[in-house]
Amino acid sequence: MEAVQLFKSLDRNQRNTFFACFLGWALDAFDFFLLTFVIVPMAGDLGTSIAELSYAITLTLAMRPVGAFIFGLLGDRFGRRMPLMIDIIFYSLMELLTAFSPNYTWLLIFRALYGIGMGGEWGLGASLAMETLPTAARGLFSGILQQGYAFGYLLAAVVYWIVFPFFGWRGLFVAGALPAFLVLYIRTQVPESPVWLQRQRETSNFWSDLTVVLKRHWVLFLYVILLMTAFNAMSHGTQDMYQTFLGEQRHYGVTQKAATGIIYAVGAICGGTVVGHLSQKWGRRRSIILTAVLGIILIPLWVFPAGFALLVIGGFAMQFMVQGAWGIVPVHLNELSPGAVRGTFPGVAYQLGNLFAANTAVVEARLADHFHDANGHPDYAKALALFTLVTFLV
Repeated sequence: MEAVQLFKSLDRNQRNTFFACFLGWALDAFDFFLLTFVIVPMAGDLGTSIAELSYAITLTLAMRPVGAFIFGLLGDRFGRRMPLMIDIIFYSLMELLTAFSPNYTWLLIFRALYGIGMGGEWGLGASLAMETLPTAARGLFSGILQQGYAFGYLLAAVVYWIVFPFFGWRGLFVAGALPAFLVLYIRTQVPESPVWLQRQRETSNFWSDLTVVLKRHWVLFLYVILLMTAFNAMSHGTQDMYQTFLGEQRHYGVTQKAATGIIYAVGAICGGTVVGHLSQKWGRRRSIILTAVLGIILIPLWVFPAGFALLVIGGFAMQFMVQGAWGIVPVHLNELSPGAVRGTFPGVAYQLGNLFAANTAVVEARLADHFHDANGHPDYAKALALFTLVTFLV
């Protein structure tokens, strides 16, 4: 009932802004996760191995800090709204070009450029949403906002299920260009951040203020980067190679893989929303620690059960905990951030964490090659379990 009251307390501009920021992040994640469903057929078509093609994921993650820095500075200097629209058009275009990759080299180029666009969206969207919402609603809506990422995964699973059997992996990336149309909604329905407008009236020199803030808060910046490195290793470690595990080790087909993805994406959405809201009362850090501990306990149910039903339950529960912790991130980073650099600070710290965790898929693929199963095939279950245990502890 309290959550319902918080929804009702929002005015029209706050609802429109939050909806646009949620969709921007959801569609960004949708574009990213399409690749994770089709690593095997893409590797075959482009004449490379699964492990080599997973570098496309690494490149995307590695380039995200560049996008966060560029678009974050634009957001702090010129407002959140216009840079956000430019960013969405850019990442949609790169997704479309991915569909027409003639070879492995061009694929890597397009995914690197896409990473710049993906990196820019989160910081702008999170700062615009958190600066527009009332303080009492930030925990709940932080959880919902971050689950745009899980919603994007859910959408990717559905589109993969529908599109891939008929149009192949290239058709998936053509569908991935559709987020560009979100710009029309932002252009007509979303106002500029009131906090940014107020700061513009109070600030005389943006660049000098930026320099002072960075000198004063560099220790905080390093702490948040380390925190986000652990967070990104946790999320990508439980997601990016999981579909490969389902297909290559469990030998599930398109329908079972898509169904599993849809169900654990629902778990992620539920976890982020519930834990994000509870963090308003329990505190941000205490809530994060609790989800990490419960995530460790769930590892055996997540990758080792014999039956499909238990595997689905484990996937749902694991992503509830992983994205439960992540649901706190938008509000936590914005609350930690100095006001003058709120467009840049959270996004750059978040995406630098992505950079340092960018090799997650490659590490897990190499671990799977090392841990052979009884038939001599790569053991993705052991690789995922070990990597996830370490990142939860960190």
